[in-house]
Amino acid sequence: MTALLRTTGLSKTFSSAGRRVTALDDVSLTLEAGETLGLVGPSGSGKSTLARVLLRLTEPDAGCVDFAGADFTALRGEALRQVRRRIQMVFQDPLAAFNPRATVADALGDPLRLHGLAGRHERPAAIAGLLGRVGLAEDLAARPIHEISGGQRQRVAIARALATGPELIVLDEAVSALDVTVRGQILDLLVSLQRQNGIAYVFISHDLAVVRAVSHRIAVMDQGRIVEQGPVQSVVENPQSATARALVAAVPRLMRQVGEDGD
Repeated sequence: MTALLRTTGLSKTFSSAGRRVTALDDVSLTLEAGETLGLVGPSGSGKSTLARVLLRLTEPDAGCVDFAGADFTALRGEALRQVRRRIQMVFQDPLAAFNPRATVADALGDPLRLHGLAGRHERPAAIAGLLGRVGLAEDLAARPIHEISGGQRQRVAIARALATGPELIVLDEAVSALDVTVRGQILDLLVSLQRQNGIAYVFISHDLAVVRAVSHRIAVMDQGRIVEQGPVQSVVENPQSATARALVAAVPRLMRQVGEDGD
């Protein structure tokens, strides 16, 4: 089976305070359609740089990103724009991701307009449909983004990502700013949307417990490299790398829960 997403040998360095910093070092991974790959690691391990490279928001120094059998890193112009519809991103801070003066309808209408997915008269119904898919009321459309709650904003961010009918959504620390109750609701929503629509996720977090809740496989990053990857149960129950062992040790209840669930 051809992987939906495959990266091969991704490398990226930046200049900082007069020295070269390696953000990605020969990163290779795969993701199947409808699968969630949890990407976990300490702060500064390269997770967010990898997310930006996957979206072509940052260009790699070396390596390639293959999406649906095509070299995404080589695409230009209209071909690139068409593939961008199929890959979307949800950021950590939904307020920063939106124009704070925009309404919810503005935020959801933009991708519909930019990609020619709904005409002016069709957009209100399309926006109402997107709100319904993420569990929000239709009348929220008229509200300014800065006046709704953090949980509602993140649902709007997910709705905006869904607007183009993507096959892959990259979520970069998408629940880390939310309180525990709202976090659980958003995780449940993501799992439900995946079951309904077959969307693949790259779910990025520093929190192994959160990653375990939604992922099929886990890749552990440290210092720009993938130091371990495998099925969730394998990585959590029997971590092989020092980085994974430290992440498991940081959430002691995780190991007890694995035993209690009988996973």
